[in-house]
Amino acid sequence: MRKLSEIAAEARKDWRHINNGASVSALDAMARMGLASEPYGFDSNGYGIVGQFLVGAKGWRGPVARRVKAELRAMCKR
Repeated sequence: MRKLSEIAAEARKDWRHINNGASVSALDAMARMGLASEPYGFDSNGYGIVGQFLVGAKGWRGPVARRVKAELRAMCKR
């Protein structure tokens, strides 16, 4: 399983014009995170950050977007 920081870097590279502030905030947080199951800030895990990104990333499209979103969804299934 990849770290969220690796996924965030790939998303930023592919999604050139991020037009959603929530997605930018979530990507910034994900860039500093390891696994979604690890504590982040005052939260017991990072699933909320990943969910925030997925909600805001509806405008990100293409094969990389589909693959990354599927990876994040699978990561959040407990």
